[in-house]
Amino acid sequence: MLGSGLAGLFFALRVAERRTVTILTKHRRESSNTRWAQGGISAVFGPDDDFDAHVADTLKVGGGLCREDMVRRAVELGPGLVAGLAKEFGVQFDRVSDDADAPFELGREGGHSRRRVVHHRDMTGAEIGRALIEAAERHPNITILEHHDVIDLLSWRKVDGEAGCFGCYALDIARDRVVAFVSPITVLATGGAGKVYRYTSNPHVATGDGIAMAYRIGAEVSNLEFMQFHPTILFHPDAKSFLISEALRGEGGILRRRDGSDLMAGRHPMGSLAPRDVVAREIDAELKRSGQTCVELDMTHLDHDFIVDRFPAIHARCMSLGIDMRRTPIPVVPAAHYTCGGVVVDPWGRTSIPGLMAIGEVAMSGMHGACRLASNSLLEAVVLAHGAAEICDDFGREPPATGRFDLWNEGDAVDSHEAVMVTANWEEVRALMWNYVGIVRSNKRLARARRRLEVLHQEIREYYWHYRVTRDVLELRSIALVGYLMVESALRRRESRGLHFTLDYPELDASMASETVFTRQEGP
Repeated sequence: MLGSGLAGLFFALRVAERRTVTILTKHRRESSNTRWAQGGISAVFGPDDDFDAHVADTLKVGGGLCREDMVRRAVELGPGLVAGLAKEFGVQFDRVSDDADAPFELGREGGHSRRRVVHHRDMTGAEIGRALIEAAERHPNITILEHHDVIDLLSWRKVDGEAGCFGCYALDIARDRVVAFVSPITVLATGGAGKVYRYTSNPHVATGDGIAMAYRIGAEVSNLEFMQFHPTILFHPDAKSFLISEALRGEGGILRRRDGSDLMAGRHPMGSLAPRDVVAREIDAELKRSGQTCVELDMTHLDHDFIVDRFPAIHARCMSLGIDMRRTPIPVVPAAHYTCGGVVVDPWGRTSIPGLMAIGEVAMSGMHGACRLASNSLLEAVVLAHGAAEICDDFGREPPATGRFDLWNEGDAVDSHEAVMVTANWEEVRALMWNYVGIVRSNKRLARARRRLEVLHQEIREYYWHYRVTRDVLELRSIALVGYLMVESALRRRESRGLHFTLDYPELDASMASETVFTRQEGP
């Protein structure tokens, strides 16, 4: 198991009843995108809600590219799995009263027609992570190894086309050595690729490693042109890309221009609660038109006690920076947030490579299509993890016996004295992606990014083979490859759909209502 967020931990806990599970995580066990998920997890619990409404909202926001079978499966499994997180693992979701069996308190976010977001104040991901990590630590069949950076997957491919994955090579940071982990089942739960961009809400671990390593062994990856930019990231020099949850708008927050006028009035029927792709583009357009550095999210008209009780973490963070959101609008800007594309999987997390599964944000199950409905990410993660745990035994591949595969060989690689190159290339990749492959794109910008990324990819490849691997080099290798694949995907989509908006093809093209799929034979 590669990754220690909701998807990885839930899968491990399900499978550990019959197998031993080793979880490798790049940093600490709590370091994942799950920890930073503020809003919640969407599921049908309200008396005025039903499965068809949740499916319809998801499909509408997904811009015609969702796989309806996956969406319906997730929506129908959602209530049982969410309730199970509370009952089985002790996740403390907010309820309408202090009664332990009281109904969940439900929030509403962008694109949802009903209140269906189950939450723990504004710290839902952190609470889910806490409960699942504690359960995993108690389980005798689960081992968590921190500070292990996966280098590549172990795989084979025969002349007749038969293929399989049987583990990985990982860099043990503490011991500065490369170790081979061999297993009949390898599960990617490595999260997304927000750090490909200069400005992102994601933690530093989100460098697209799982997408890159799966692509390198021939797995299909898809829809990487659809990077979701969250519209409301706190704009402050000391904020470090702090997310301002969409739940604030769900409770009545209004996006305003700096002159106080309603930014979304007349722009979308749902106003400030419009889907993220719409809101992010409107903010981007306003900033370019006005020359301002940010827009504002106004909560000042809401009850002050309610704001503090419902959003304690956001309130505390804003107050630490001198922003009292009870009395002053919050300055916000968009930033890269969620990778809607990824490694292609079926509704049970199976990739195109036997023995290799992918769950959570690293996967492209068809749940999100061209734009993710708010709070459907944690839902997809738990549904894919649940499905993968059910069928993984039949998808596994018997690994070679010890001694039948090559151990890590550094060859003539030496320690690098040119770390500045890694730093410079890291900064250049992220700047290229932000400037040329952002919220609004054009063929000229994309072509410029592709040319430079091709050169950078070759430079990084040569560096990788000549010098001993380090965490920085491995992450640079990932963001450069994933960035290149994002650009190629964007160039292939000659229309504007969901999160992909291009000035050269500003209209929707019904003939392009299909997924953008790559395999290694089609790229670097």
